[in-house]
Amino acid sequence: MGMNKNTILAWATSIMIIVGLGLIALGAFRYNDVAGWGFASVGVGFFAIAWVFNALKGRV
Repeated sequence: MGMNKNTILAWATSIMIIVGLGLIALGAFRYNDVAGWGFASVGVGFFAIAWVFNALKGRV
């Protein structure tokens, strides 16, 4: 199975979405103090980067 640039970007997008969901879940359910806001904001940042990776598919 050959992996081209689009396949690698698709894998990176899905991995970043999973990590982002995990970080948001940590912020929502595990940490109830100020650290929870930090985890959730980093999770949203992962979503933003995953969105950019998804937009790059087919263009590189």
